[in-house]
Amino acid sequence: MKEERDMLQIELEGILYASYDNIVMTDGAGMVIRVSSNCPTIYGKDQDELIGKTVFELEEKQIFSPSVTAIVMKERKEVQVMQRTLTGKVVMATGIPLFNDKKEMVRIISFSHDLTEIQQIKEDYEQLREKMTRYESEIEELRGLEKGNVVVKSKEMKQIQELVERVATSDATVILFGESGVGKNVIARAIHENGERSQHEMIEVNCGAIPDTLFESEIFGYEAGSFTGASKQGKKGLIELSDQGTLFLDEVAELPLAIQAKLLKVLQEKKVTRVGGAKAKAIDFRLIAATNKDLEQLVKQGKFREDLFYRLHVIPMTIPPLRERKDDIYNLALYYLRHFNEKYQTNKYLPTSTLDALLQYNWPGNVRELENLIERLVVVSEGRGIYPNHLPFAKEMGAAVLHDEEWELDSFEEQGLTLQGVLEKVEKKWLERAYKQYKTTYDMATYLGLSQPTVVRRLKKYNINSK
Repeated sequence: MKEERDMLQIELEGILYASYDNIVMTDGAGMVIRVSSNCPTIYGKDQDELIGKTVFELEEKQIFSPSVTAIVMKERKEVQVMQRTLTGKVVMATGIPLFNDKKEMVRIISFSHDLTEIQQIKEDYEQLREKMTRYESEIEELRGLEKGNVVVKSKEMKQIQELVERVATSDATVILFGESGVGKNVIARAIHENGERSQHEMIEVNCGAIPDTLFESEIFGYEAGSFTGASKQGKKGLIELSDQGTLFLDEVAELPLAIQAKLLKVLQEKKVTRVGGAKAKAIDFRLIAATNKDLEQLVKQGKFREDLFYRLHVIPMTIPPLRERKDDIYNLALYYLRHFNEKYQTNKYLPTSTLDALLQYNWPGNVRELENLIERLVVVSEGRGIYPNHLPFAKEMGAAVLHDEEWELDSFEEQGLTLQGVLEKVEKKWLERAYKQYKTTYDMATYLGLSQPTVVRRLKKYNINSK
């Protein structure tokens, strides 16, 4: 009998020693009576530090939490839970109760399997999936906001876009107000392309670019031989060319007063008479006007006709300057970057530091200035990265931008680093920074957005002394 008990003891010790899982055996009251030899690896404590202690004491000391044995004692059945240990391990613990003939719980055996690596893979996967979801959302947002080449994100411009969509379905006259370069012509184009007249031409007239002596013949057209140098066939004016389509009068405040009177008549009658002609021709067009000046003030000064002002002022829309809608700068910059990369067959990119500098700039030239700047940088900048020091206004932005510590991808390529090598270099840099700033690996984990076991493992990987 004794020999059988001795053999059972030897077999039990062998099982405890050879098992890859951590095994803990307690009595019916939860006091540890046996543990496997790999306890230090899982729980960070030697066997003699656990034997004789209750699972309640060990749970209170956070050696493992929660205690699967304590749960088994309460529920009197097999239980499986995820535990975190004092060493930062994540384990799957299974507790099994053993009963005697009187249905008394005399032993509880728990098996704990280390899932730390699997848990870390899961966490990394979840982080990657979250990033991918965010990136996909941003890409879809950029694609969705490019309708009619109007790239918007700011609340102000989304309201303008909503108004554009409502106005486009009507034939009402629209006048656009806003500083030079805010994109009034883009808004006009969006109104035209979203309306029923989109199958016909939108004729754009820059009222400030046509000399007064030519303006009348250009906008109203002329009959053959109506003046010296006139074409023998005559010529259609810009208003005639907009028949069935849209006439866009940009810088309408620059119209000479004499032309304003004739334009008013055309708008009232929807008919145009060519220079030198006697017969008026019916024209069906929609009018969109734009100006960067205060028309009401010009009316008071006698420089703009009041009746024409009210004829134009049916649906006024004011486009805010870029400095007042900085939320649009990011989308616009990336939109123009992609556009000019395609145009010039390049693959330039804007680091975060450059985008930050663009956000800080005041943009006196508004969207036009931003578009021209991105095109210039794509054409003239060396390497793939467009960095803050490439910006013409970099010195105005201060030393913080000029001495940016951005890691240039170009330099990584020159070093012959693979993507994995770059990632490891960045990861090591972040770990070194966290090691200098925080006292414990738990604080470092919070700062880095990683689990504490991952921090410990990666500190060891890069030979950074752990805390």
